[in-house]
Amino acid sequence: MKLNLKVWRQKNDKTAGKFETYVLDGVNTHMSFLEMMDVLNEKLITEGKDPVAFDHDCREGICGMCSMVIDGRPHGPNSGTTTCQLHMRFYKEGDTITIEPFRANAFPIIKDLVVDRSAFDKIIQSGGFISVDTGQAQDGNSIPVRQADSIASMDAAECIGCGACVAACKNASAMLFVSAKVSHLGLLPQGQAERHERVLNMVKTMDEAGFGNCSNTGACEVECPKGISITNIARLNRDYYKASLISEV
Repeated sequence: MKLNLKVWRQKNDKTAGKFETYVLDGVNTHMSFLEMMDVLNEKLITEGKDPVAFDHDCREGICGMCSMVIDGRPHGPNSGTTTCQLHMRFYKEGDTITIEPFRANAFPIIKDLVVDRSAFDKIIQSGGFISVDTGQAQDGNSIPVRQADSIASMDAAECIGCGACVAACKNASAMLFVSAKVSHLGLLPQGQAERHERVLNMVKTMDEAGFGNCSNTGACEVECPKGISITNIARLNRDYYKASLISEV
């Protein structure tokens, strides 16, 4: 299969970038999207050209590293799928595929398709933890947890921190990511000690990083490869308002 690839090339965040077009022949339909990118880079290296820089790690839809906007959609056209899980069988002979990095002021471009998502790390460091005694794990039945809370917490914990929610949002908001982290800790008994401090610190760090405001368009939920629900954003808002009131008392 022959494809036309329009790939964003940019040396760093200080220089202007542009799309460059490559014709790639012999693409196997069984390849993953990242394997196709590997083949492109082998071709470029053979031709003495600079390969395309892109993030990847597990290639199993777990780590959240594969941050690409493919034909205008973070992680590509398939719902509930990371870039590394997208396969070339969804394309046909002669297709033109546009590949660019996640676009957000808080995600400066490092090179080509690689962006700096350390802002997410700073948000986690500001409050994404719980204080528990170390040592032998407690018996699973010793702390009662409502089933609804347990399910909601585990659903939120599926967030892999890929940043697709930010790339999909017209305001480059990180509310879905932050709300998932706040929810999966705040819904469980172990997370209650820091619940109010956590939400205040994480939202403060999010704002300082330069992420935009949430306008509830729902694009983040649509493009999230793990299907994180925007109901977490509503929970985050409730927790934030409550924590703000308590901190003023």
